[in-house]
Amino acid sequence: MSVISAEQMASLKQVAPFWLSLGTLPVALFGMAHGGWAVGLMPLYTWGLYSFLDLVFGENPDNADLQTPEEGLFWYTLVTLIWFPVQFTILLVMLWYVPQSALSWPEKLALFAGQGIMSGTIGIVYAHELMHQSNRLERWLADLLLATVLYSHFRSEHLRVHHLYVGTPRDTVTARYGEGFHAFFARVLRQSPISAWRAEASMLRRKGKSMTSAANPFWLYGALQVGMLMIALWVGGWAGLGLFVFQALVAIWQLEITNYIEHYGLTRRHLGEGRYEHVLPQHSWNANHRASNWLLINLQRHSDHHYKPDRRFPLLQTYGPEDAPQLPYGYPIMGVMALFPRKWRSVMNRRVREWRRQFYPDVVDWTEYNEGRTPSPKGAP
Repeated sequence: MSVISAEQMASLKQVAPFWLSLGTLPVALFGMAHGGWAVGLMPLYTWGLYSFLDLVFGENPDNADLQTPEEGLFWYTLVTLIWFPVQFTILLVMLWYVPQSALSWPEKLALFAGQGIMSGTIGIVYAHELMHQSNRLERWLADLLLATVLYSHFRSEHLRVHHLYVGTPRDTVTARYGEGFHAFFARVLRQSPISAWRAEASMLRRKGKSMTSAANPFWLYGALQVGMLMIALWVGGWAGLGLFVFQALVAIWQLEITNYIEHYGLTRRHLGEGRYEHVLPQHSWNANHRASNWLLINLQRHSDHHYKPDRRFPLLQTYGPEDAPQLPYGYPIMGVMALFPRKWRSVMNRRVREWRRQFYPDVVDWTEYNEGRTPSPKGAP
C-alpha cells in the first residue's frame, strides 16, 4: 500500500481549499429539496461564509514558486476543467425540477438567483482563468461557461480591450473615480458588447478579413448562446427559459461588481499621442484575503494578473502597499459595499487619493482624469 509523503500531504492541504467551490452543489440541491429558508443559502455560502473565513484566517502574503512545473499544478487546474460539466448539470437539474415544482414563485426566483451567484462568482471566474490559457480545450470550456450566462462577448472584451487599455478611457470596465456601481453597470451593459465587436472587427481587418468571415468569434458566441436558450426552453419550458435568463442576469451583475472593484479610480499615465505607460501592479487593487482567494482562485491578486496575464492562478504573486494599492476587505464584502455608492465613496475615494499621491505626485490637476480622460501632466511629452 502506497504511503503519502509529508510533501504530498502538504501539497494536498494547499490545493484542497480551492475545491471548496464544489460545496455550492449540495447547497443548491438542499435549497431545491426543502424550499423556504433554504433557498437563501447560496449567497450565505459564497458571500457570507467566505467573508467570515477571511476574518478567521486573515491574509496570505506568501507567494508560490514561479518555477513550479506544469504537472505540479494539475490538481489546481483540474477544478477549473471540470467546472463546466458540474455547473451545466446542476443548471439542467434546476431547469427540469424547479418550474414544475410546488415551490412558490419567490422561492423559484431565489433559487435561480442563487444559481446566478454560483455562475457568476465561480463559473465566470473559472472561465476567466480558462480563456487566458493557450490550450484549445480550456478556451472551449471558457466559451461554454460564458454561454450559460449569455455573456460570450466577455472573452473578446476582456482579452482584446480590457487587458490592453485598462486604466484608460478606452477601457469600458475601468470604473471612473466617483462613479457609482449602478451607473457603472448600466454603462457597461451598453458599451461592452459594442467595444468587443469593434475590437474583433479591428483584428479581422488587420488580417484582411471581414466581420462576415467564419473567423469572427461572434458567430460562435451567437450559436452557443442560442443553443443554451433552446436547451433551457426544451428542459424547463417557457418558465424555465425565463428563469434561465434571470440567472444569467444575476451572474452578469456579479461579474460586473467584480470588474468595478478591481480598478476603481485607477489610471495609467498618458504619454501623449494616445500612448499610455505599460500596465504595472499599481494599476489594479490587490487583496491578500486568504479565504475569498480560495473561492475566487486568487483573482484578488489582480495586480499580478494584469502584470503577467498568462500566469496560472496558483502562481499569481502578491504585492505589498509599496507596489500596489490594497483593498481593505475581500471581494465579497467589497461587492456588498459597492451596492451603496455613498458608503463605497467614503471608503474608497480616500484610498484613490492616497494612491495618486504615492504613484503620481507630479500630477496636480486630476479634473480630467476624474471625468474619464487622462491627459499628460504639465511638462510631460
